[in-house]
Amino acid sequence: MFIVEETIAGPEAAQIPKQRGESLLETAVRYAEERHWDVFPGTWLEAVDGSQRCSCGDAACPAPGSHPARPDWATQATGSATVARRMWQKQPAASILLPTGRTFDAISVPETAGFLALARMERMELTLGPVTLTPDRRMEFFVLPGAAAKVPDLVRKLGWSVSSLDLTVLGEGAYVAAPPTRFGSRGAVQWACRPTPANRWLPDAEELVSPLAYACGRDR
Repeated sequence: MFIVEETIAGPEAAQIPKQRGESLLETAVRYAEERHWDVFPGTWLEAVDGSQRCSCGDAACPAPGSHPARPDWATQATGSATVARRMWQKQPAASILLPTGRTFDAISVPETAGFLALARMERMELTLGPVTLTPDRRMEFFVLPGAAAKVPDLVRKLGWSVSSLDLTVLGEGAYVAAPPTRFGSRGAVQWACRPTPANRWLPDAEELVSPLAYACGRDR
């Protein structure tokens, strides 16, 4: 059974990113160093009048503490652990954001469809990459880059209209928030399927589209 992982423990722990008991800085460095993911610091949460507000200054920010802090974020993203450490040393509370379209794309579906798809994938014995669970009730399945161009056609071949499914692909020019980034008071991003040495090699979108489209169709 797939379970939401908050802590990564056991003999593999030295090789993969932790969540608890480790600073955002050290986690960001691990993502760059051990997964070879590009990372960049986003906004952060600040205490204002007894509540937590986004550092962007917008009291109605839709993604408080979990979006890019500057417009040139794509050029700021780095795969260097040394540079990542230097960036988070400047702002240790900054969220950890990962650009898509580089080392991975992400297929985003509603949480309910995501759990249904995970159960189906387990029965199909599919090999998954990491999967995040966000506080806004989305699951993001990491797949090989290029999914953004492939998925619409793959979904149509399965007999679905792309516009009828709540299934989107985050590719070049987009990003995902990585655990343990917090979305204001809504909670933190978690791993539904944690990064491990076994899933360092990501699946192609074609392998996951069928169960994901089926689950989204059931979830409508």
